Amino acid sequence: MSVRIIKSKEDKIAVHDLIDELKKNLKVDYCGAIFSFEGFVRGREENMDLEKLILTTPDREKATEDIRKIVENAKIKFGVVEISVVHYIGEFYTGDTLFLVAVLGKHRKESLDALNEVIEKVKFEVDFKKEEISKQGTKTILAGG
Repeated sequence: MSVRIIKSKEDKIAVHDLIDELKKNLKVDYCGAIFSFEGFVRGREENMDLEKLILTTPDREKATEDIRKIVENAKIKFGVVEISVVHYIGEFYTGDTLFLVAVLGKHRKESLDALNEVIEKVKFEVDFKKEEISKQGTKTILAGG
């Protein structure tokens, strides 16, 4: 398992990096599915034209541990072989990557279910704060938004 929270300017990891990492797992020969997700900055919403987004967490170590627990629970619940997660923090612009997840499993159903659970639980249960700065003002969204 690999769970990382990275500052936006520290490192650049792409979905294919997570997939390549999962394919090196010793149990890959027993697997038949990898599902991945890349969440990135949306530049427009109704009544908003984003100029930049600032994503922070008050405690990077705690947020990392919270994500680890989510991943471990999903691995057990769905019986998947491995899950890798990268969540970025810092300053972002339209199209910048914020969140990556990749799941390696024996079959597609449990792999996809595990992916969806990790995405939703990280969004709603980990202490991140998102500030959307636009021409219309600043909107702050706490975990769950």
